[in-house]
Amino acid sequence: MSSRIAAGCAALLLAGCAATVAPPPASSLQTPAAWRTAAEGQGSGPVARQWWQSFGDPALTALVTKVLENNGDLRIARARVAQYRAQIGVAEAGRKANVSVDSAPSRARQLAYTGAPYVTNIYQAEFQASYEIDVWGRLAALTDAATASYQAEQANADAAALSIAATVATGYLNLRGLDAQLALTEATLKLREQSAALAKKQFDVGYSSRLEWLQAQAEYQTTAEQVPQLKRQIFEQENALAILTGGNPGPIARGAELADLQAPPVPEGLPSELLRRRPDIARAEYNLIAINANLQAARDQLLPSFKLTATGGVQNLQWHDFVNAPTALWRLSGIVAAPVFDGGRVQSQTDALAAQRDQTIHAYENAVRTAFAETENSLGAIGRLKEQAIQNDARRATAAETLRIAHNRYRNGYASYLEELDAQRTLYSADVGRLQLKTRMLLASVDLYRAMGGGWTHP
Repeated sequence: MSSRIAAGCAALLLAGCAATVAPPPASSLQTPAAWRTAAEGQGSGPVARQWWQSFGDPALTALVTKVLENNGDLRIARARVAQYRAQIGVAEAGRKANVSVDSAPSRARQLAYTGAPYVTNIYQAEFQASYEIDVWGRLAALTDAATASYQAEQANADAAALSIAATVATGYLNLRGLDAQLALTEATLKLREQSAALAKKQFDVGYSSRLEWLQAQAEYQTTAEQVPQLKRQIFEQENALAILTGGNPGPIARGAELADLQAPPVPEGLPSELLRRRPDIARAEYNLIAINANLQAARDQLLPSFKLTATGGVQNLQWHDFVNAPTALWRLSGIVAAPVFDGGRVQSQTDALAAQRDQTIHAYENAVRTAFAETENSLGAIGRLKEQAIQNDARRATAAETLRIAHNRYRNGYASYLEELDAQRTLYSADVGRLQLKTRMLLASVDLYRAMGGGWTHP
């Protein structure tokens, strides 16, 4: 009993020799109980993992699927995951026995004490085995650090996939919005052409002035100028999406029209669920676990290490005897090694890792706050855009009625063409605003799904 007590006291005494670790900073993070913005029309199900399918466009689904398979940045991220997975094996190997075999036959010509030369042959084969007893858990901590780093890198790959999927969905929806604006502009251009032809005809017969004809012609040219501008934006958007898919610049297949695309219902969820859903938060959490494990391993460097070494082999001076009856040799030793003076190197390393741990804690809290802010902004954007769409519908109805009255007044000779021209501009502006609002509402839904983690779940 006394020997056990003495061993326990010795272990406690040795443990006190470890480097000191400063305590972590107090957390200032507070998780809100609910979202600041009330979500109208909230769905009853969780966030879908493949959330882009909720838009109901097969072309969008196919595009995102292709990007997730072929995107160059995602391939790099997956290769890094494989690298960190292999590093777990490196760390685990340190906790296992290390065995090596050495065969070194030698031949030497030497001088005897009489001065006569003679030749000796030595045939030998030897194996060595060493094993470190992980008394303090330092090697286990290094394995835990490697495992957490691998999990952080996996979460980083998931975060990259979520970001790229959102970027592709945003680009595709922007593309459909530009397509709709181009179709509207081309249809408006035909009306402007008809109006300019009518103004020219009335000027030729003396019914209207040359000013009205020139104004109609200028309005036609202004609308015509917007067509190549929209085509250029569509061209560049297609090339950007094609590059994201891992291919060369080229056209992009279209699916549903912008008017047929509907924003999916707002998914349900509480602020606390983001802590388990967003991969960037999980990455920050795993980084914190890894740095704590590395901190433990660094702190224990001042403690003694215990190693067992076994060496065995065979040796003889004659090849015949070496093959048939060699002499067996062996050695078994136990090594206890502990640093006596290192100039404060281990303590400085521990202090540096403790400071890095504090940085990681602050980074984790920042990631959580950013997630809360992004989700709140997306929920608020959807609500405000819906309100704006109601006002746009009212403005568009008023503009359409104004154009009808102005056209009748102009046709019956009660007003100049300037009134109809101004009404045409107002209606066109309202129509463009409607298309842009529809696109922005779809993009706000993408932002919300990305902010809520896109269905990714912390393992």
